[in-house]
Amino acid sequence: MDEEQKGLAMSVADVIRRRRSCRAYRDEPVSRENIEQVLEAARLAPSACNQQPWRFAVVTDQKRRTRIIEEGFRRGIPMRWALKAPVLIVIGIKRSLIVHRAAVTLTKIDYPWMDIGIAGEHLVLQAEEMGLGTCWIGWVKQRRVRSIVGWPRDITPAAVITLGWPESPEAPPNPRPRKALEELVTWLPDE
Repeated sequence: MDEEQKGLAMSVADVIRRRRSCRAYRDEPVSRENIEQVLEAARLAPSACNQQPWRFAVVTDQKRRTRIIEEGFRRGIPMRWALKAPVLIVIGIKRSLIVHRAAVTLTKIDYPWMDIGIAGEHLVLQAEEMGLGTCWIGWVKQRRVRSIVGWPRDITPAAVITLGWPESPEAPPNPRPRKALEELVTWLPDE
C-alpha cells in the first residue's frame, strides 16, 4: 500500500458500515492480483483447531459462470443479476474426520460452517475496502456446483460469492434497518 492509499484507507468500522450486498456490476474485469488479495484475506481467517476447511474455486469464464448461475442455483429466487458479476468465488468445505465429524456429533455445533462464515466475511470485507462489490449466495445445489467446478466428493460447496466493480461505487444512502442492540444483547450481572 503506497502513501496515498494509506491516507485513503478505511477503518475496519468504516468498512463494516459501508459493506452491502452488490447486485449490479460494471462490465469490467477484476485483476488476478485483486482476486488474490481478497482470497488472501479469507485464507488468514481463524478456524476450529486451525483446520482451515475452506477451499475456493475462482470462476471468471463466462460460460462456466453462466452454468453455475443457471444450473447450480436453486429455483425460486431469480438471480439473473449475478450473470453480470465478472467473478464467482465458490467457497467449499473440506471436513476432517476428527475435528469436524466427531466434534459435530458431540457438540451439535457445525464448526466448518462457522469457519466458512469467518473466511467468507474476511473476503467480502477486504473486497469492500478495495472498492469491490460482493454478494453471498447460499441458495446453491451443492452436487451440481461441485460438478461444475470439478471438486472431489470430499469438498462440499457452501456458498458462491459474486465479485466485481459495483455499478455505483457509492454506498446506498439508506442502509437496510438493523435491530437495536438492546434487542440482540443480554447483559449478565456480575456473580
